[in-house]
Amino acid sequence: MEIFRFGLRYWKKYIPLSLLAKLFSLIAILCDIAIPLIDAAIIDHIFSYDPAAPEQGLLSFLFTGALGEPMSWQLFLNLALILTGVFLTRILFLYCKNVTFQWCGLRMECTLREQTYAKLLELDGETVSRYNMGELLTTMNRDTIIFKEMYSRIFMNLFDSVLMIAISVGVLAALDVRLLIIPVVITPLFVAALIRYLSRSRKLFRAIREGYSAINLDVQENISAVRIVRSFAAEAQELEKFDACNSRVYDLSVEEVRLSAKYDSVFIFFQQVGYVGTVIIAVLLVLSGNLLLGSLTAATTYVTKIIAHITQISRSCFRMQNQLVSGGRLKKFLTEESAVPDVPSALVATPAPHIRMENVSLTLGDKTVLRGIDLDIPYGKKVGIMGGTGSGKSALLKSLSRIFDVTGGAVTIDGHDLRDYPLEAVRAEYAYVFQDVFLFSNTVDANIAFARPEDCTEEEVARAAEIAEAARFIDRLEEGYATVIGERGVGLSGGQKQRISIARAIIKGAPVLVLDDASSALDMATEKRVLASLKANCPEKTLLIAAHRVSSVMDCDEIVYLRDGEIVERGTAEELIALGGAFAAVWKLQTSDGQLDDSSYGKGEI
Repeated sequence: MEIFRFGLRYWKKYIPLSLLAKLFSLIAILCDIAIPLIDAAIIDHIFSYDPAAPEQGLLSFLFTGALGEPMSWQLFLNLALILTGVFLTRILFLYCKNVTFQWCGLRMECTLREQTYAKLLELDGETVSRYNMGELLTTMNRDTIIFKEMYSRIFMNLFDSVLMIAISVGVLAALDVRLLIIPVVITPLFVAALIRYLSRSRKLFRAIREGYSAINLDVQENISAVRIVRSFAAEAQELEKFDACNSRVYDLSVEEVRLSAKYDSVFIFFQQVGYVGTVIIAVLLVLSGNLLLGSLTAATTYVTKIIAHITQISRSCFRMQNQLVSGGRLKKFLTEESAVPDVPSALVATPAPHIRMENVSLTLGDKTVLRGIDLDIPYGKKVGIMGGTGSGKSALLKSLSRIFDVTGGAVTIDGHDLRDYPLEAVRAEYAYVFQDVFLFSNTVDANIAFARPEDCTEEEVARAAEIAEAARFIDRLEEGYATVIGERGVGLSGGQKQRISIARAIIKGAPVLVLDDASSALDMATEKRVLASLKANCPEKTLLIAAHRVSSVMDCDEIVYLRDGEIVERGTAEELIALGGAFAAVWKLQTSDGQLDDSSYGKGEI
């Protein structure tokens, strides 16, 4: 029931149109019900025609006067017009019903897809990381399509079937209540088989969905890692892995077909028993004079409709199991609570933020990644952050903009805790450049202008590229700034992608520029030029640099050295070298061959 209530939140706005579609369906069903009655009345009139006897029955008005003569052209035209009118009315209202509920379903699907995408952007990285990419793609695409079918199609089919069965049963009871003997006997057997069928089908659909998620994940990973697969000549291995996923979905789908065929046979058996049994009873009633011949034909038609719609109910319930599985996954994802909640606040940071970290600690899962961090970063300060792999550099930088929420202490901007600011206001203060650069499948200038797509000018894009030392290699591309560079920057070197990412951060114009190992793919001379250009062109901005190279942080106002999430050293480069600690050891290691001062290294790189 929870899944039904969850879906109702998105369907309730379409309930008025859904009710209108059901009204259209009711009219179409009444027309469908009327046709066998008209046929029965015609047959009974022909076989029992007596000019002297008055016509009796619900449809006697069709045969009154001269028009009632069986061989009369007037009667034929009269009946033809009536039947044509009933047929056309049914078709018209079926069309209106289908258009109405399909439109509602498509709107619900669109809303669900928008909501899942918005939720993806809302959730923090730690929560999203609990879902693999295949699961996310399946949730946002396949599940939204499947789940809306339950409200737009399945519920409509169930409504039609229940209504058709109820009216048909009423008509049969009106003709002769004994015609209901067989349907009443087989219904409990049918329900028992249906319950068993649905229990097995839901488990099967859950396994099929997991199989599709695995396929999506495998395909997505291989699209992103195509160069790695080729460089390791691992095509056969990856193909074998994909074949295993594909074969599992195939096997499960075959099992679904077998299960469906098995129970279809059971339901068809019930259908045939119900039909034949009711025909036998109707024939006996006709022979005993308790039922007219026309009523016999109508009775068999209504029994056929009852059995057919009972079968439709079983198939609808079968498909619903798949939709309930998809609805459960959608509900789980859309009701996820972000570990970094937004706050409804009007608080806005100043254009020159003063940042402090006071006794900050951060725990992710079972691991404490930051401990007792104290930093004072007035606007315009240049801070370098060094440490070994896993020392907490990236976690520290991400906690500044609430990508992670600290679990102890406080991060403040202008004296206010970050958690008192709206997320949008906090993140507007920072422009990040990550080591793992992502470039969108778009032109170079569109990637650079990502933060300001509406108002960024070509001159600003070119200027940002120059500051990031990217203008020279961009000009050499086939179409310059209009070159489409592809998903994840396929076709560019790591250093070129990093410089475009730096230009993208510059365009944002945020007061704090954060470089998270953002020059790792650059040679030392290019890195030196990029950092010098940033400091010369953005002298007033706060600059936070996390790096493994001492060359990246030598000119910073303060350098902090992290080990196991704690600051073990701090000071200027000269002070730390004189201290002879961890920073000095790295400095000696990286300068022992003179590379640190070799400004000619990489001079020719574009």
